Amino acid sequence: MLVFAIGAVIAGIFTAYFGSGKSRAIGAVLLLIGIIVGILFWNYTDGIWTTGGWGWETVKVGVVSLIGSLVGGLIALGVFLAGIMKA
Repeated sequence: MLVFAIGAVIAGIFTAYFGSGKSRAIGAVLLLIGIIVGILFWNYTDGIWTTGGWGWETVKVGVVSLIGSLVGGLIALGVFLAGIMKA
């Protein structure tokens, strides 16, 4: 949920800023959806309206593993591109 919320907010801001016409409206909708999903994630984590579904420790472990996978993927992509450019 957290990754979807962050992705939707970033895509919404990007689309609303650089888009034109219908694209700006779609960007605004993406931004709104990202904010709503972010609030729902916060609710499940802290328990704004209900008791929390999971704790911050679980979220921290997930975020660290996500960052690690992104870094590993970027390193692999860099090695791949370097190999292609040398060939």
